[in-house]
Amino acid sequence: QVQLADSGGGLVQAGGSLRLSCAASGRTFSSYTMGWFRQAPGNEREFVAAISRSGFSIAYAPSVKGRFTISRDTAKDTVYLQMNSLKPEDTAVYYCAADNSIGKISVRSSEYDYWGQGTQVTVSS
Repeated sequence: QVQLADSGGGLVQAGGSLRLSCAASGRTFSSYTMGWFRQAPGNEREFVAAISRSGFSIAYAPSVKGRFTISRDTAKDTVYLQMNSLKPEDTAVYYCAADNSIGKISVRSSEYDYWGQGTQVTVSS
């Protein structure tokens, strides 16, 4: 199995930027599709972005496409989420997740096997 530690959240004004990091330990990092999800109070956990094992396939939620960028560094066993042009509606707890199944990138949280502890992102207006 793999252990995930996400970090990098904080308080930022609308229009600002943050970069989230998710460090993986345990089983080989390259064995997993990596994703980012978020959950705001009273809402269900929703898909944000995901990147395939190779890094060649990437998917984004429509609400963040063009503003967020997901990437992975195999040498550091870390996946990143660069968030630009942040909006108040981006406020949520952000979780990284790992999917060890083979196939297309999944946007469903139920497909992911391992989760980080979450990091709070708050965007003020």
